[in-house]
Amino acid sequence: MCGLSGEITFSNRPASTDAVQTMCDSLARRGPDGSGLFIQGRMAFGHRRLKIIDLSEQAQQPMVDNELGLGIVFNGAIYNYPELRAELQAKGYHFFSHGDTEVILKAFHAWGERCVERFSGMFAFALWERDSGRVTLARDRLGIKPLYYAELADGLRFASSVPALLRAGGVDTTIDPIALHHYMTFHAVVPAPHTIFKGIRKLPPATVMTIEPDGKRRLNTYWSVDFTPRSEDAKLSERDWQDQVLSTLKRAVDRRLVADVPVGVLLSGGLDSSLIVGLLAEAGQTGLMTFSIGFEAVDDEAGDEFSYSDLVARRFGTDHRKIFVDRDRVLPALDACVAAMSEPMVSHDNIGFFLLSQEVAQHVRVVQSGQGADEVFGGYHWYPPMLDSDDAVADYANAFFDRDQADYRRAVNANLVSEDYSRAFVAEHFGRSGAPRPVDKALRLDTTVMLVDDPVKRVDNHTMAWGLEARVPFLDHELVELAARIPAELKVGNGGKHILKEAARSVIPHEVIDRPKGYFPVPALKYLRGAYLDRVRDILDQPAARNRGIFNRDYVEALLQNPEGNITALGGSKLWQVAVLEYWLQTHLQ
Repeated sequence: MCGLSGEITFSNRPASTDAVQTMCDSLARRGPDGSGLFIQGRMAFGHRRLKIIDLSEQAQQPMVDNELGLGIVFNGAIYNYPELRAELQAKGYHFFSHGDTEVILKAFHAWGERCVERFSGMFAFALWERDSGRVTLARDRLGIKPLYYAELADGLRFASSVPALLRAGGVDTTIDPIALHHYMTFHAVVPAPHTIFKGIRKLPPATVMTIEPDGKRRLNTYWSVDFTPRSEDAKLSERDWQDQVLSTLKRAVDRRLVADVPVGVLLSGGLDSSLIVGLLAEAGQTGLMTFSIGFEAVDDEAGDEFSYSDLVARRFGTDHRKIFVDRDRVLPALDACVAAMSEPMVSHDNIGFFLLSQEVAQHVRVVQSGQGADEVFGGYHWYPPMLDSDDAVADYANAFFDRDQADYRRAVNANLVSEDYSRAFVAEHFGRSGAPRPVDKALRLDTTVMLVDDPVKRVDNHTMAWGLEARVPFLDHELVELAARIPAELKVGNGGKHILKEAARSVIPHEVIDRPKGYFPVPALKYLRGAYLDRVRDILDQPAARNRGIFNRDYVEALLQNPEGNITALGGSKLWQVAVLEYWLQTHLQ
């Protein structure tokens, strides 16, 4: 788990060492254990290292294999690297290190860009070929690891975060109206390749980009998830599905123990993280460190779920740490939290993950987390109505979107308003083959798009802000493929995640399974009052905000006058959403 950066030029101009070093420096918190640069003519690559697998200097990056004429900068973890290493050794390859980075190099030499199809893990990498001058960028199937790039007049820069590219300069920071629409409408989910800036793009998940020395490039999507029913599955009983889910999840959890440092768990007290703890205990893990966070309640809205996380910790004898954050601690942490965001994100639990990761990083360097189960196994409230939907796009938008087009026009300056981009995106995605039923269309969209650019990005940004690696077993691609085959009724029933709940009964206490669905509550950012409202007002009253002119001032004033009366369908604050974008821009464009 690390941060990577680089520049390649398509002319005779040497790559900018200063730009790559600047990007590398800005990624230092992602990789506090080491740094390195590789410069060769028109190519320069930078890396910040977090030591997780093979702690020796032999695994330092950028890694160059002179015998094969290949080099790489890599962010992530390949969980099946020992098996791939053995396979490659049998083919005659010799290794100088003991980790997963070198396995990618050898695998690319052996199998070309299709090597990514053999990887089980999370990854983003840039790999260069000495002799051809070709560069390959790649990202894992579910987009767990980020990779952004910016066009230059005669080249390309890339990095693990948008702020890193901004720090290097020379980027078009004009607001992208399509991205802005997604941010304001699609709950801050900005699907690849867009970012909030016209000049910065992100490589889509499950994609390999091959870049020739003259700048010509080719994109290949190497994986997709298919919800089409299979005839051979018709004979499977619910119990059969439960058994397959549990066995596949066990394998996913076990894979994510591959490390040369201890692995803990972020234990919210919900079904998903509790099941991870239970499966690790079943596998014989002892002394497992678990971590929970809670906040002050506001009115009748609870701010913690400690009663459930305590129950799980006692049942499995974990070394459990509870972190309670009073509201006075949240406000001072917001600046650093927003600075850690690679893109602006609105969910209240950003600050929760940020503060939780700060504490956890003092004890372990790797954690497993339960993100993804709701999307993969149908846990959200908008899935059951989609079973018999007559208008899938409208029903999905009504349940998930933060505002309709009329409200968007009221909110945003007219020169940034055009089409209803978010609804058009959902309609196009729903129209693709491979998901015949409305509910399957929603599940596929959430698993491959919403999940990538909301929960997963949130966890990556805030864990990596403290040099902490988060692994997400519910996004094991084999588990995702299995879940797509399961009839939707077995997923969305029983208040959501029915099949997962039933599979879990043999592992974890029923009190955790049968409890009301919970979230990661941070009430102080939903009900903006007192110092929090003052801080938001200050952000939106800054000259930079007024001069930027993204939002209509009348709309902003209306939100400021009635912050608690403007809540989205998902329970978020519209005022906080507007403020976060401006907050983020002020942080990263100064």
